[in-house]
Amino acid sequence: MKSVRLDPELERRLQRAAEVRGESLSEFIRRAAAARADATLEGVETTDFDDVIGVVHGGGGQARRTGEAFAEVVAQRAARR
Repeated sequence: MKSVRLDPELERRLQRAAEVRGESLSEFIRRAAAARADATLEGVETTDFDDVIGVVHGGGGQARRTGEAFAEVVAQRAARR
């Protein structure tokens, strides 16, 4: 559950808008927040891995020389032939 502090003027406007729509203030705010979130996230690509991107750390450092190491292996095998 989240709480939000509203200045008196905004609270009056929200209450009036909720009454016009026949909704409770809480329902009006939930729907408005959902609509704003949907509009903000529209077009933002999501993947199955969004919750872990940038979270998993593998220690690093091991792949820095892979290109050089591969070239050395290829050169050694070519020299044997």
